Amino acid sequence: MQQSARSASAPGPWPPPPHPFAPGSPTPAGSGPPTLPLRATQGPPPGPVPQPPPPPQGPPPPAAPPAPAQPQAAAFPSDATGHVPLPAGAPVAVPPPPHGPLAGTGSTTLAVLLIGPAGAGKTTVAKYWAARRPVPTAHISLDDVREWVHSGFADPQSGWNDHSEAQYRLARRTCGFAARNFLANGISCILDDAVFPDRPVVGLGGWKRHVGPGLLPVVLLPGLEIVLERNAARSGNRRLGDEEVASIHGRMAGWYGSGLPIIDNSQLDVAATARCLDEVLARAIASPPPW
Repeated sequence: MQQSARSASAPGPWPPPPHPFAPGSPTPAGSGPPTLPLRATQGPPPGPVPQPPPPPQGPPPPAAPPAPAQPQAAAFPSDATGHVPLPAGAPVAVPPPPHGPLAGTGSTTLAVLLIGPAGAGKTTVAKYWAARRPVPTAHISLDDVREWVHSGFADPQSGWNDHSEAQYRLARRTCGFAARNFLANGISCILDDAVFPDRPVVGLGGWKRHVGPGLLPVVLLPGLEIVLERNAARSGNRRLGDEEVASIHGRMAGWYGSGLPIIDNSQLDVAATARCLDEVLARAIASPPPW
């Protein structure tokens, strides 16, 4: 009977309980607050979100001055030489050398291959020519690069074999990489090597592949007596036997008739040979040799 009276006085479903966190809401007797998910306790109570009042009307604030433009960083190119473009700046004045600059080739950026037998004076002339140009010029000697190898160095006095051939090819590739890197940065270079005319693929063709088609070869070929005398003044592994020097000199004679410029510096000192080299290169720039 008690259940029937309650049903008659309150027909329909029970009204929803008040929000447990609403201010002033009573808690039903005999029951605690309902269990809610944790995220329900972290949000605001349901209802319309109050909007901030509109800002007062007035003149707009002055615009902020524009930020200064930041200089763009130079992009790193993806070429194989590692060439990084340098920022533009004022040119650096180069003091003139004591004997005056060589003006035949002017300010042209070029790559030179100085060919000759042992004792021809290639390294000495190349250094002198590079130091007296009016523009930056580097000297790259194949023998110097080959001698970077200390343990296991293939000494040319021991003869030419597969081991020395492999080191020669590795040194030539290294020199070619260095030459391309200098040229990409606007620095001329001169390389020296004893390249034989009877091995065009390994010698002259190899240098052309590693440096580029613009390489200018010049042959330095004094007489045999001069070569033997200069070789005798050498020391260490740079000094070769007289028979080997004579054999190399005889093979170098094959450059006659090749079309490459040949300088006989038998009666020329270093300064005169360097000036002759510069004049030959100036003519080669105007009319490249067919090689």
